[in-house]
Amino acid sequence: NTRVDLADCEIAMRKRIIRQWMLDGVSFLDPDSCSVGCEVRIGQDTIILANTHLRGSTSIGENCAIGPDSTLLNTKVGNDCVISYSVTEKAIIGDQVVMGPFCHLRKGAVLMDGVHMGNFGEVKESILAEGVKVGHFSYIGDAKIGKNVNIGAGTVTCNFDGKMKHPTEIGENTFIGSDTMLV
Repeated sequence: NTRVDLADCEIAMRKRIIRQWMLDGVSFLDPDSCSVGCEVRIGQDTIILANTHLRGSTSIGENCAIGPDSTLLNTKVGNDCVISYSVTEKAIIGDQVVMGPFCHLRKGAVLMDGVHMGNFGEVKESILAEGVKVGHFSYIGDAKIGKNVNIGAGTVTCNFDGKMKHPTEIGENTFIGSDTMLV
């Protein structure tokens, strides 16, 4: 086979997988621009927007809107979530989470129910409890954030001293102002 033949096979397989998901109750607004791996699971009444790529063991609950321009790799997404223009890798996302645009969840990110992440937020190896709000342009790494915390725009957990990580903990119902460096 040539590379052209292999590309044709890839297109045929991608169309077959997406067609089956549409028959099972998932909407694709631009199916030709999307890709879905064979291990992926998607709940009914979820909408997949243009240029969205679902890979690995990703699972998505019901009534979600994913995309446009999003990539989810080995990520678990609950029900009633909105994820736009974002990338997730080995993350867990609870129910009723709103992310984006332009968020990045790295390995070990856990967003519990009702979390809201604004523009350009990034989370790595952290747990954000129920109801946490993370403002835009914020980085939360190696942290445990309590319920109903509001993290202002431009907040960064600065917990690497060049040799060791020092986890950050923020208690429940805390307000962190904008442009805060948590050392």
